[in-house]
Amino acid sequence: MSKAKHNYDESKIKTLSSIEHIRARTGMYIGRTGSGAHYDDGIYILLKEVVDNGIDEHIMGFGKQIDIRLDGNDVTIRDYGRGIPHGKVIDCVSRINTGAKYNDEVFQFSVGLNGVGTKAVNALSDTFTVCSYREGKFFEATFEKGALVGEDQGKTDEPDGTLVSFCPDDTIFKKFKYREEYILRRLKFYSYLNAGLVMRFNGKKMEAKKGLLDLILEESDSEAIYPPLHYQGKTLEIALTHAQLYGEENWSFVNGQYTADGGTHLSAFREGVLKAFNEFSKKKYDGDDVREGLIGAVAIRLKEPIFESQTKNKLGNSEIRSDLVNEVRDVIVDMLHKNPKAAERAFLKIEETQKMRKEINAVKKMAREKSKAISIRIPQLKDCRVHLDKEKGKGEESMIFITEGQSAAGSMVSCRNPNTQAIFTLKGKPLNVAELKRDAIYKNDELYNLMQALRIEETVENLRYQKVVLATDADVDGMHIRNLLITFFLKFFQPLVREGHLMILETPLFRVRNKKETRYCFTEEERVLAFKEVKNPEITRFKGLGEISPKEFREFISEGMRLSPVHIDDVNEVQHILKFYMGKNTPKRREYILNHLEIEEDAV
Repeated sequence: MSKAKHNYDESKIKTLSSIEHIRARTGMYIGRTGSGAHYDDGIYILLKEVVDNGIDEHIMGFGKQIDIRLDGNDVTIRDYGRGIPHGKVIDCVSRINTGAKYNDEVFQFSVGLNGVGTKAVNALSDTFTVCSYREGKFFEATFEKGALVGEDQGKTDEPDGTLVSFCPDDTIFKKFKYREEYILRRLKFYSYLNAGLVMRFNGKKMEAKKGLLDLILEESDSEAIYPPLHYQGKTLEIALTHAQLYGEENWSFVNGQYTADGGTHLSAFREGVLKAFNEFSKKKYDGDDVREGLIGAVAIRLKEPIFESQTKNKLGNSEIRSDLVNEVRDVIVDMLHKNPKAAERAFLKIEETQKMRKEINAVKKMAREKSKAISIRIPQLKDCRVHLDKEKGKGEESMIFITEGQSAAGSMVSCRNPNTQAIFTLKGKPLNVAELKRDAIYKNDELYNLMQALRIEETVENLRYQKVVLATDADVDGMHIRNLLITFFLKFFQPLVREGHLMILETPLFRVRNKKETRYCFTEEERVLAFKEVKNPEITRFKGLGEISPKEFREFISEGMRLSPVHIDDVNEVQHILKFYMGKNTPKRREYILNHLEIEEDAV
């Protein structure tokens, strides 16, 4: 059989303009598009790229205020820097590799280095307007989907600076919505890194006067064991303390830019912390013992930072690592000498952690031997073929459903996609770990097996699935199991929740049907509407996932799947919330529930 002729000639070769390339290959410029449900979704990167320009102006000593306004999905950002030279306004927002940040005389420690940022915002916006104010004159240009549609200029009374307004293109960002708490968190990071800079978001003022110290004070709240240690130099700033927390919490920044994925500076900071505590104590503590409960932040300024992507989430300058490790070590040793009470409390914490780790290691050994005796594989796991690999950027479509009981698991296993969907079956209600220590995981077969299935024992960075989906029944018991699992993750594996991996599967509460049509209703309101619109309906209330047939279930875990992400609005409140709602204070909780109980009557 002859192969079909493939006409490969000059007509198949395309040359895209910079704007066309940004729109065609969006991921190269802003990472994920997303709906706004995740902190790093593209709509927040668009906002960040514009704010970065105002930050760069402030770093160079021009402009002490940046105003950000969100009106629906319309974003307006106004800085009070020098303003873009009027003859280059259009080029600066529409031609890649155009900008002043290639010039050290204009910008020394800049975040934006590639001449791409605002061009990407322009190209990916339905509408985009830039207005530069300089010395009593203004120049304004308006674009639609990256194409210039109008310009204006004249005199003005406005102070110098630049105003940018845009609305993301909904043909690229599907069904998106900004979450104000994500914007506020980004802006707070900017204020921590730029002392004296005032950020205003929809009228709310943010200003940090003590730099990273303010960040650590806020994040550690009342949990800190000793007052945070703080150092601020010309190109390095660090702040740290220890708290009664599991794992460690670190924030890293380069030239005022929050690097969510860390990089060279963060790894150097972590090593420098270990070396400092060991040198000061003249002992050889393990890194996990020193860094357990550590709340730290590091910020550096570099003339030529190398980021691993346009989104600037990870620093790649390997040549700075050795010197930075030594500088961090020396700074922390000096601070420990100057703060003997803080040093004493820190080492008490480290000694306590070391003792606990040895106890846990003994329990770990017993748990592993027990699991090996039972089975080489995890008995409750029906695995999939594709797994998450963050370093290679693979497996982002992978997910694991955590479900209760064999009946629900049976329905899901028979209709799942075995390439990307794994199933972990709970045998009953999991242990409430709200007031337990980490060794409880190793003494409980179910939680231990779940931890091993997810591969998060050492670090959440090893997570095997992009989405961890809680698929429990829509009854009281199912809700209780869901809360117990959320407690488990918040208590011991909080980064998994913060990074947007934990989801809740929404399944229908009702099926409304007659001989001609079937409707699945996820809310009481949908049921009422369906009851009115479907003639002579038969209504079924699904009490458990096992009641849904595999044929029906396929629809709820395929393309039309409804997932609700589990968000943390305030990290500092997590432990207090867990203690109140999941702890042993039953009388107080009962009183609270009775005082806030609302009873609704059925509408139909």
